[in-house]
Amino acid sequence: MHGTSAIAGGEGAVDRHAAVVFSSDAEWADHLVTFVRTGFDRGEQVQYFADSTDPGRVHRTLADRGIDAASAVRRGQLVVTTAGQTYLSGARFDPDMVIGLWHEAVESATAGGYRGLRAIGEMSWGGRDMAGADRLLEYELRIHHEVFAQLPLCAWCFYDRRLVPRADLEVLAAAHLARAGAADRHDHADGPGLRAAPLAGRPGFRLSGSAGYENRYVTASALAALTASPAEHVTLDLSALDHLDVAALAGIARAARRRSAATPVRLLGAPPALRRMLELFPELGGVMEVTGR
Repeated sequence: MHGTSAIAGGEGAVDRHAAVVFSSDAEWADHLVTFVRTGFDRGEQVQYFADSTDPGRVHRTLADRGIDAASAVRRGQLVVTTAGQTYLSGARFDPDMVIGLWHEAVESATAGGYRGLRAIGEMSWGGRDMAGADRLLEYELRIHHEVFAQLPLCAWCFYDRRLVPRADLEVLAAAHLARAGAADRHDHADGPGLRAAPLAGRPGFRLSGSAGYENRYVTASALAALTASPAEHVTLDLSALDHLDVAALAGIARAARRRSAATPVRLLGAPPALRRMLELFPELGGVMEVTGR
């Protein structure tokens, strides 16, 4: 787990997309001030997308901690708005649309003379029953390679333990390669779990835990991210899986077939059941290949 100071000073794509988990207003304020002050010191534009927080409270908190938020707003370096006015303004949450918005926002920030863009997004809406919320995990998995590996962007996803269901919080936080916030003994839900995360060094995703019926949502989200990835070569790391059921096996095959890239998905650590499927259906060799690295 990365600490807040490590993330704030990180320059690589791994550190620039972080899940920031907190459980009190004081923790929220500490993370906010650290993030904004670092952005101002670096000459970056800072944007805050509120959900449960009143935008005025963001300004007041910064001012109370000695940051001249009013001047930053006037010169355009600080923009505080809401998710409902931006990436949640449509009929449903759409990862493809939001990924496009990130590219536009960074282009606008750099065109305005800033060295890059820093953003905070409150993610409490992911715990509510709203259209497209079921695609949030797919989105978190995709943006490491489709956004942060390409752009001068640092974004912290704010997850409030008081507003996001415990099981959802752990799965969503695990989809980030960097994380800040105090550990909590209640993080892990009871029962077999499945976690999905992007690979740090190359396009692809890693599944760890149990890919069974009870975790079908996580499997489906990871495979949706696999299908949507624009990378020519994508790796699916299965080496940390404890269990892979028949439905998950079939899902991997479908996702590989649906990809637009002509190259097969590289399967790292493929379990025996998946190897047998490739032997029984050799035509799948055109869309999947087992690799040792």
